Amino acid sequence: MAENAPKAPMAASGKETPASREHFASRLGFILISAGCAIGLGNVWRFPYITGEYGGAAFVLLYLVFLVILGMPVMVMEFAVGRASQRSAAQAFDKLQPNGKWHWFSWWGYIGCMILMMFYTTVCGWMISYVPQMASGMFNGADAAFAGAAFSGMLENPAWLIGWMIVAVVIGFLVCSLGLQKGVERVTKVMMATLFVVMIALCIRAVTLPGAAEGIAFYLVPDFGRLFADGWSTFGDAVYA
Repeated sequence: MAENAPKAPMAASGKETPASREHFASRLGFILISAGCAIGLGNVWRFPYITGEYGGAAFVLLYLVFLVILGMPVMVMEFAVGRASQRSAAQAFDKLQPNGKWHWFSWWGYIGCMILMMFYTTVCGWMISYVPQMASGMFNGADAAFAGAAFSGMLENPAWLIGWMIVAVVIGFLVCSLGLQKGVERVTKVMMATLFVVMIALCIRAVTLPGAAEGIAFYLVPDFGRLFADGWSTFGDAVYA
């Protein structure tokens, strides 16, 4: 079998060169995929709540500080490693660190992705399960108590949860099987554009609801007193959040 396997192309020096990798078709595709990796449920649901809990814009300022001292360096590092190695997180060490001293660390990138997918495929399964329920009119006129009971009922049904998680995994495999440009990039352009439209619609809806001015003030007006409500312990909780 090994004798019949296709060999890598030969360079002018006579050495084998690695197989060519597919690249993004456009800068927009890269930006949207990067945004898709960065924007999650925490940005839409948890961040506004935590911001209001710890002093509105005071917490946003704290968030921006950590974005500069932690987020930016990590992002630059990942870009540098990816561009220099042209490999996945698990294989970058093989190219950039040939003596093998730190190759064990590459497993953490692989294991981290697998653990993260255990979470995301489950949550994606939840979301997909709501599509037929919404289409059937199940939630028309429903209040928060009904929606909460429906969600609790879903969590109590393991077969339902596993089934929709499998649907999410299959969809992901199908998209990835089409390749970077024809699969992931093409789908992401449509999905992220849709997400932006939905977010704009939600923002317009939110600011036109009764009490919107108070909500915006609670969210964006800085209140450093709330950031230190119980002294440094509250500030420590905000830093952790």
